Amino acid sequence: MSVWLRRMISVAGLLALAACAPIPVYTSLPVEVRPSPNFGERRPAYVILHHTTNDSAEQALATLTSPFKQVSAHYLIGRDGRIIYLVDEQKRAWHAGDSYWGGNRDLNSSSVGIELDNNGNEPFAEAQISVLIDLLRDLTARWSIPPANVLGHGDIAPGRKVDPSAWFPWRRLAEAGFGLWCEPPYAPLPAGADDAVLLAGLGYDVTRLPAAVAAFKRHWAPEDATPGLSDGQRALLQCLIGKQQSAGAGISNNYK
Repeated sequence: MSVWLRRMISVAGLLALAACAPIPVYTSLPVEVRPSPNFGERRPAYVILHHTTNDSAEQALATLTSPFKQVSAHYLIGRDGRIIYLVDEQKRAWHAGDSYWGGNRDLNSSSVGIELDNNGNEPFAEAQISVLIDLLRDLTARWSIPPANVLGHGDIAPGRKVDPSAWFPWRRLAEAGFGLWCEPPYAPLPAGADDAVLLAGLGYDVTRLPAAVAAFKRHWAPEDATPGLSDGQRALLQCLIGKQQSAGAGISNNYK
């Protein structure tokens, strides 16, 4: 047996032992504990939502708990509403990757990642969204996370990620108190309002402006597949920025 192979087997064994170690359970909601070995230290200030792209929760679990895939999330919520707990909320799960929001360039270090059992081409199950709202209520209260800091993976990685898909019910979440939403009529825009300035003001990385525009529209105007922003969408952006500021959302210093 080669030295390299022995080392790989040793690493795999250590990771397997880490995955079997008990993790603290903070929520009072019923969860199935399935430890993942893929994490680091920190404290959460955001919640990032994903869809798995798989056709079953078990397929997603195989990836999220593999020591070789090197990806994880704190929670996986099945289509049936089952909550699976994978990584200690105070640990750094590996779900956001290369990311940016409002000046924060490492969302893994400051967020709880929630994967939703959904292939990205289907509506989200009612039982799943109902339980997600319960979990968000639990998480944001426990860690003092501003409700406006509930975001999608596509928001923090525009052009690279699109989850959760345009099927995701952001308006319903906002009505429950999580995320941002505005309804018309909107206040008039100041003269010369600039798309990049508005998107950056909300938090987007605008180094690739078309990707940021697409991410914004997928979240707040999923019915519009045209390129660019309309005047109404610019006014919507201005409204969202105002709500975000009044809610005290944005970059938080309560993480390591």
